[in-house]
Amino acid sequence: MIEILNHARLARARDSGALVGGILQTLKSRCKVGTNLMGIDRWTKAMIAEAGATSCYVDYAPSFGRGPFGHYICTAVNDAVLHGRPHDYDLADGDLLTLDLAVSKAGVAADAAISFIVGDTKPPESVAMINATERALAAAIAAARPGARIGDISHAIGTVLGEAGYPINTEFGGHGIGSTMHQDPHVPNTGRPGRGYTLRPGLLLALEPWVMADTARLVTDADGWTLRSATGCRTAHSEHTVAITEEGAEILTLPQQARP
Repeated sequence: MIEILNHARLARARDSGALVGGILQTLKSRCKVGTNLMGIDRWTKAMIAEAGATSCYVDYAPSFGRGPFGHYICTAVNDAVLHGRPHDYDLADGDLLTLDLAVSKAGVAADAAISFIVGDTKPPESVAMINATERALAAAIAAARPGARIGDISHAIGTVLGEAGYPINTEFGGHGIGSTMHQDPHVPNTGRPGRGYTLRPGLLLALEPWVMADTARLVTDADGWTLRSATGCRTAHSEHTVAITEEGAEILTLPQQARP
């Protein structure tokens, strides 16, 4: 299903997006050496409830997971990259942490992810990998305009990641979003320009470049959810929900205070 939002629903999407962006920035500020992943999940649950929103994750049970996810945020550490299920782990200095969050408010969902280094130790290769996903996300957003095609976005992402030297996995990528978290169209992280669905004003897309340092192959953790790099290498993931407008892509998941 591909949804096109009217002006009223787009206003709700802005509220959902600002909430997601704000929660992620609050969590980033709280994540220190010694912070437990289950504590991050509890903070997220409380902030979602306080905002009168609903988690898109806690009851989520797609075919690629094992039963309901059961938590309020994805917490992926080091070699984990997607669908990281919170567990009893205390963050260490130099850990590369990805937080991925989706919530629904007033019937419209928003989805975003950030990667960052915990503590004072900043491994240069990890910083470079995070920066590459952020540059790829910026390129994707620049390519997302009315009349462009999904392949244009995929090509923009793949060009940045490929030039940075990272293998690219196309099993998981960006997606449409609206009344539900995951919708068509699928947005692979590499592709051919001029191909695929034509972007229209009112379309919401969650764009999410992610990479693993030296492999494109994923393995599933024993929890049935967490996806890790097959080689144990580090990973990074950046994501925003954007709305296609007449002028281009409007980023919805910036925190409220960061909005222009």
